[in-house]
Amino acid sequence: MRADLVGQDADTDLAVIRVTDPDGAALPWATLGDSRGVRAGQIAIAIGNPYGFQHSVTAGVISALGRSLRSRSGRLMDDIIQTDAALNPGNSGGPLVTTNAEVIGINTAMILPAQGLCFAIASNTARFVAARLMRDGRIRRSYIGVAGQNVPIPRVVSRYHRLAVSSGVLVVSVEPQSPAATAGISDGDIILALGGEAVPAIDDLHRRLTEDRIGKPCLVSLLRGRERRQITVVPAESRRD
Repeated sequence: MRADLVGQDADTDLAVIRVTDPDGAALPWATLGDSRGVRAGQIAIAIGNPYGFQHSVTAGVISALGRSLRSRSGRLMDDIIQTDAALNPGNSGGPLVTTNAEVIGINTAMILPAQGLCFAIASNTARFVAARLMRDGRIRRSYIGVAGQNVPIPRVVSRYHRLAVSSGVLVVSVEPQSPAATAGISDGDIILALGGEAVPAIDDLHRRLTEDRIGKPCLVSLLRGRERRQITVVPAESRRD
């Protein structure tokens, strides 16, 4: 069989490939379930090829829902399913299924040396990402071009400006000729909100930078020293593969 890459998204650790049978035969498929209907405690079955042992099956339960997990790209993945169905290297990309054979997740990671801490990308996330990859070959996200880190805001400053957050994103560096540089954001600024939505941490900033913001002006609320400012920035499309 021939397999061609349609698209990939490092931020969710997912890819879409097109598989063709040289004889033109129809290929079997699995049905994607609705991960919103998954409940903690229900049976979960993981299928994969751990350490090269093909078509291995392990079973467990759904341990928790709505977890967050850091991808290899450094971006935080949300809506992750936690399970104690044993996963090992080689299980990644395999399905996590229910007893009705519905795929509710794509196995992605485990935590070593802990036991029973395994994770899968929710099927609803996989459905959304796959649809965009088939349409565009990539997932479109916006960016403003800053590197930052989480910092607490001194209480006296928070009270003076009547801030709704106790932390923000300290701008460590600004990419030259980026939207942030064009807007006048500088090293040392502390970003508080983007488009009216609070960003108490760098992961919150990433979540706000969606496809919908590409090319659309939005206000960035920030602290520069002890002074609060509003700066208009126009996020651009991220070109990172």
